[in-house]
Amino acid sequence: MYLVESKGGAIGCMLIALVFLGTWPAILAYLERRGRLPQHTYLDYSITNLLTAVVIALTVGQIGRDKPDIPNFITQLLRLWIYIASLDNWPCILIAMAGGVFLSLGNLSTQYAWAFVGLSVTEVITSSIAVVLGTTLNYFLDDRINRAEILFPGVGCFLVAVCLGSAVHSSNAADNEKKLVRLSNSRETISYQDESKDLENGTHKEEKAKVGSAHHLIELENKRAIKVFGKSIWLGLSITFFAGVCYSLFSPTFNLATNNQWHMMKRGTPNLVVYAAFFYFSLSFFVIAVILNVWFLYRPVLNLPKSSLTSYLKDWKGRNWAFLAGVLCGLGNGLQFMGGQAAGYAAADCVQALPLVSTFWGVLCFGEYWRSSKRTYVLLVSMLFMFIVAVAVLIASSGHRKVYSR
Repeated sequence: MYLVESKGGAIGCMLIALVFLGTWPAILAYLERRGRLPQHTYLDYSITNLLTAVVIALTVGQIGRDKPDIPNFITQLLRLWIYIASLDNWPCILIAMAGGVFLSLGNLSTQYAWAFVGLSVTEVITSSIAVVLGTTLNYFLDDRINRAEILFPGVGCFLVAVCLGSAVHSSNAADNEKKLVRLSNSRETISYQDESKDLENGTHKEEKAKVGSAHHLIELENKRAIKVFGKSIWLGLSITFFAGVCYSLFSPTFNLATNNQWHMMKRGTPNLVVYAAFFYFSLSFFVIAVILNVWFLYRPVLNLPKSSLTSYLKDWKGRNWAFLAGVLCGLGNGLQFMGGQAAGYAAADCVQALPLVSTFWGVLCFGEYWRSSKRTYVLLVSMLFMFIVAVAVLIASSGHRKVYSR
């Protein structure tokens, strides 16, 4: 089994995880904006998320020979059922599975929050809450192997970022409202729906709305699966904050599952290796995702149309993108846990700076913040700057875990 043991290797895992974990939300947001039902997307996404965890466990988790205290994935998987039967190992397995439940609920919530708050700000708020609460818990669980005088100023930067994120959303929402009011008061027709004559071919063609304009906002509302016009921004923020609390709990529970800080297992029982814990973590993630999304197919929320399992199975539009999102999320989570096991899970929470990546995709692909006010731009730049500082500080606080089992 391959284990990341150097600080440099751990930092490399964290940075790659940051890119992956910042990209998959953009893919799911893209599908929702193209009208695909979020229930269909999340079911596809959860399938490849689980398969990715299995592949990681069967490859990286099987490299090298078994060690008495650190067995390979399959060896420990077989042993685990023996320990479960004797009630020796089940507490850590259940804790690992609880972490998967928290992450599944958090990801599912953010999928709906993106429609109300926007991709960039949703990721900012949820990630900041996760760092403020989760990093603090991980610091004490890891026997303070991270340097507190560096770590907690980094947490402070995330706390400032969440305040700036809320301000960005409020300012951008006000900008959008002004655009729509000006449009409704204008005598101009909606030009992007008008047809202009093509002189060469004698045909007509449709003029595309400018990104960031009021016409573009209306066009987006007509296409997307979740309709948000007329709904309170506080609904979106409430969903976002709930997701942030869920995110703040999944990493500490995974930490507990792999390092057994509460000594819940009988003496002499080997701790869960990262790959075994990740397998159970991803398994519970998948189960919760399937149960909730099948329920939402028949009893949808937020006025979404009803669907069915038959409709889901026939819906191949965008399925390849949803599968890709699940792979990226699975790889990102696996790399985060591998890095955290080596350098401390508190430092590994630097991957929660994924809004740096998500904001890039939001601006580039979705036109978020285009044609906004100067105030919105100043707040946005300030928010991103605080994230860059926070990532650098949290990485600088990385420690080194000398022992992988107890």
